Amino acid sequence: MALPPEFHQLAAKVNNWGRWGDDDERGTLNFITDDAVRAAAATVRHGKRFALGLPLDGEGPQLGAIPGRINPLRTMVALKTAFTGDPADVCFSDDVVVMGLQAATHWDALAHVTYDGRLWNGFPLESIDEGGARHCGIDRVGVLVSRGVLLDVARLKNVDRLEPGYQITPADLDGCGVEVRSGDIVLVRTGHMALLKAGDRKTYSGASPGLTMATSLWFHEHEVAAVATDTMPFEVFPCERDDCLLPVHMLHLVEMGLTQGQNFDLEALAADSAADGVYEFLLDASPLPFTHGLGAPVQPIAVK
Repeated sequence: MALPPEFHQLAAKVNNWGRWGDDDERGTLNFITDDAVRAAAATVRHGKRFALGLPLDGEGPQLGAIPGRINPLRTMVALKTAFTGDPADVCFSDDVVVMGLQAATHWDALAHVTYDGRLWNGFPLESIDEGGARHCGIDRVGVLVSRGVLLDVARLKNVDRLEPGYQITPADLDGCGVEVRSGDIVLVRTGHMALLKAGDRKTYSGASPGLTMATSLWFHEHEVAAVATDTMPFEVFPCERDDCLLPVHMLHLVEMGLTQGQNFDLEALAADSAADGVYEFLLDASPLPFTHGLGAPVQPIAVK
């Protein structure tokens, strides 16, 4: 199915190919400069810390809709095993984990999505094979620390959570009243995470509020470094157009080089921000550096 002309027109407006050189594999993360990090550090006033990641266990959001993307399965491989064979000596207990790299709270690599023969910055599709992503993998992200800003759209609308299928617009992002600067990591709260925390995995993983295609231009104009939400689809689902499946993924990852994060737990941070009126913080959200990975779990830490 051919993508609609409106999609291609927007893609041309937000395209960043070549902006940081023909060999660039980090995209909008290049907006995070030394000055941006120094400014981020200056936002810390009290030392309050908020962990934004989900527990890594079998009760995560994945229900099997995407083959192979499983919640973490942890297995014991050693149980008080004596290293020398003598239990009077040192003994070890070890475990191993099998999981989808996009299973829990995670970042998507730029190579996670391709379409119409296109991969970020014009790298060849053949660079993604059974060995993973030789270009634009999650290992190219490196240290991901910058000023984080919370755009609490649910609170803007005076609801605990946005309705499933609610389409977040640029006007909603502006309406949150938070200044967004070049190099910021933007966290968009829909309130949808409360469903998962209440054990309602099926509803959380189904129809979801989320970002629309129009917000891609907003992120482009504000020179945002990365964007994360508290939902699994990231963008509105079902999608805003029947003739364009997951268009925001294609615009962000392929055209803009904009790293996406999903399943961020923003509830405690949002409550604190509502209480003190401060929606900026130092955010460390560096992904685990899986070589050639198409994504990676993360335990983001916000410090206010």
